[in-house]
Amino acid sequence: MSKSTEQAAQGDSGAKSSFELLDDISRAVESGAGLTAVTRAAASALSCSVAVIDARSAVLAVAAASPEDERWLLSGEGGTETHELRVADKAVGTLRVRPRGDDGADPVALRMVITLIALEVERTLAPELADQQVATGFIGDVIAGRVKDADTVAARAAEVGVEIDSGCAFVLVRATARKPIGDDWRSRMLLVIERVIRSLNPRAVSALVERSGSQAAEAYALIPGTEPDSASRAAGALREELQATFAELNFTIGHGRPAAAPGEIYRAGQEALLAANVAEASGSGNLMSFEDTGAYRLLLPAMCDDPDELRRFYAETVEPLAKYDEQYETDLLHTVDTFLAADGNVAGTAQRLFTHRHTIRYRLERVKDLTGLDCSSTDGREKLSLGLKSMRVLGIANPGGPAHEPGAEGGRVPAAN
Repeated sequence: MSKSTEQAAQGDSGAKSSFELLDDISRAVESGAGLTAVTRAAASALSCSVAVIDARSAVLAVAAASPEDERWLLSGEGGTETHELRVADKAVGTLRVRPRGDDGADPVALRMVITLIALEVERTLAPELADQQVATGFIGDVIAGRVKDADTVAARAAEVGVEIDSGCAFVLVRATARKPIGDDWRSRMLLVIERVIRSLNPRAVSALVERSGSQAAEAYALIPGTEPDSASRAAGALREELQATFAELNFTIGHGRPAAAPGEIYRAGQEALLAANVAEASGSGNLMSFEDTGAYRLLLPAMCDDPDELRRFYAETVEPLAKYDEQYETDLLHTVDTFLAADGNVAGTAQRLFTHRHTIRYRLERVKDLTGLDCSSTDGREKLSLGLKSMRVLGIANPGGPAHEPGAEGGRVPAAN
């Protein structure tokens, strides 16, 4: 290399060339110095401020010129560029780059930096991702009832690194998006859940679990220990933090009682699920404990041991009403529920629904036609009540909708005097 070429490569200040700086990054990767050191080397190579963010939107490393520069960088503003980090066909995160001068990053050098940082992120997160997969598999198998034996449960828990011999409890967080918010909100939600529960108990673990028939995101937090209020404290802290962090999401949180031994862990998970289902279906707020589910607690054994029987009972009682409401946009289920809450009083039901009592009688006749159950009889009311409870315990949503019976004017007429 000629003297003029070398000066051009190094600059007047004698700075390293881009290739030398890229070599520094490679050496940092090879030496195992860690992602922070690799990020600093990348910032020097590009003459830019750099932030590395994983696929769950967690900031892994930052190399910025000043606190203000870091704020611009992490907000993605002020000339910041965002580049996806990929290894083969797998996205592992993003790289945010903000030039420190008038010139942007050299495209060739930037491409090499992106590749090297992506490989380092994958290497750094590989153990954590493996641990998360183990936790997800364990919690998912427990909730689905695939793992119930005490010895097997204890062994699987040990693989996750959780000691449950002295007991544990479950908290279920169910979330739905009010509007489109991107594809990564579930992983970001899980990250917040992990942070909250581990601040309360460093041994706690959490996982997203897919459940058949559920369109929502469901995350279970497993809290070791038998303290009576451990699950309730975790549930309250999760509600506060999640609502503050995700204004665009609706949350329902349920928690059960502590399981005293590994063999009871399946029951503990089902208690959290039952509490969340009842809270969501009955409009009882966005947080409920198993102890507050009232008579629904009596259906827990059926939910745990024979959910198919619950489904059959639901099908024989109120499922025809749910299908009718969905098809014709009526509100028979809600009418029955209100009628039962009003102790079988038609005038009281009409007053609560702001509907004429003749409309209520018409709807109850439709209920009898569809189900064969007479709302005026004790037996009919009992079966409809249990059918509604079965529906809620199973987590089946009420289709609902405005009523359109003849003369009902959408079900909104002045109440009877």
